[in-house]
Amino acid sequence: MTKAVESVLAGLDTIRGQVEDLYRDLHAHPELGLAETRTAARVAERLRAWGFTVTDAIGGTGVVGLLPNGSGPTVLLRADMDALPVREATGLPYASAAVATDRSGREVPVMHACGHDVHVSCLLGCARLMAQGRQSWRGTLVVLFQPSEENGDGAHAMLRDGLTDRVPRPDVAFAQHVLPYPAGYVGVRPGPFFSAADNLRITLHGRGAHGSMPQSSIDPVVLAALCVVRLQTIVSREVAATDPAVLTVGSLHAGSSPNVIPDSATLELNIRSYSGATRARILDAIRRCVRAESQASAAPREPDIETLSSFPPTSNDAETAVRLDRAFRAHFGAAADTIGLQTASEDFSEIPDAFGTPLCYWGIGGIDPEQYAAAARNGTVDQDIPVNHSPVFAPVVQPTLDTGIAALTVAALEWLACDQE
Repeated sequence: MTKAVESVLAGLDTIRGQVEDLYRDLHAHPELGLAETRTAARVAERLRAWGFTVTDAIGGTGVVGLLPNGSGPTVLLRADMDALPVREATGLPYASAAVATDRSGREVPVMHACGHDVHVSCLLGCARLMAQGRQSWRGTLVVLFQPSEENGDGAHAMLRDGLTDRVPRPDVAFAQHVLPYPAGYVGVRPGPFFSAADNLRITLHGRGAHGSMPQSSIDPVVLAALCVVRLQTIVSREVAATDPAVLTVGSLHAGSSPNVIPDSATLELNIRSYSGATRARILDAIRRCVRAESQASAAPREPDIETLSSFPPTSNDAETAVRLDRAFRAHFGAAADTIGLQTASEDFSEIPDAFGTPLCYWGIGGIDPEQYAAAARNGTVDQDIPVNHSPVFAPVVQPTLDTGIAALTVAALEWLACDQE
């Protein structure tokens, strides 16, 4: 541990209770993407009280705090703020009972099922410690609270609203995510971290008829079934086993009556990949397969293929990740390790890409260590440990928050500490 890290983190004991209270408050009051008005207001209020220059309402609900402290590097730390349309089933005393209207006009339950409340709390904790410990560092700290990560459009919204003109170019950009690992764990890796994600809607066209007269139809239900099976061969037979990728057909809709063959069927797909070449190969293969199956079924026209959303891959700058890994191991000891590839996806990389800034993203654990150890001994981690987006995903408050605050602080001070000069 460097003297700067030791000095700044010495204040953690005095703010821990306030950070925990804030976390519980955020968890109990989740908000959907681009509707994070309450969360953003609390973030902005605290940053201003600690001496940050605050710009809010960037891209709708985004907040940026700027803390200049003499000459030196500029470091950007980011947290995402939005929650998910999930009904909480954790049974926690601070569980969410919130409901909201989503973008389609439906009333939905809302829950912080992905841990963004952890991210906001940890970044605010780090921001306060850095503001209190200015004697230990030099440079500029930028803290960015991003909306609508779950929808994949929050980073783009902030950029479209002139983020790169409102913030000095960072020398490095950092973010972290709470994941289903033991609380206290910190893991980083050079190169690919989160996968790219593409969500597609495919409409297959047929010819409707009475269920008793299939010879008069071109059955899109059968066509859809053939496509589902065929699509599963893309990853298993067209992508190398050493190149991770996932293709999931998550939705299939056709017809409304058992005795009516419909005119069309709709598939919705999710594709995960880590390299641009593999991503392009899979997307091309999807188009080829569904068009070929449609032609083989004598469909009256080619399928419609619509991109619903796309997330870029998150790939860590190798030099930055190696340097950060050393800093984490020095501070956290055996709790720091090289993390494996993550099949989740993120949109944050659009922001450092727009600045031309190196990015490094890492994971922290949020699961009770004893619960995780028991599941690991039994070989049932996949079955017994709740994962992000689950209605029972509930990071333990500690040591999760302390670890997240410390990790952000260690990362910032690796570049900003006076003893680095």
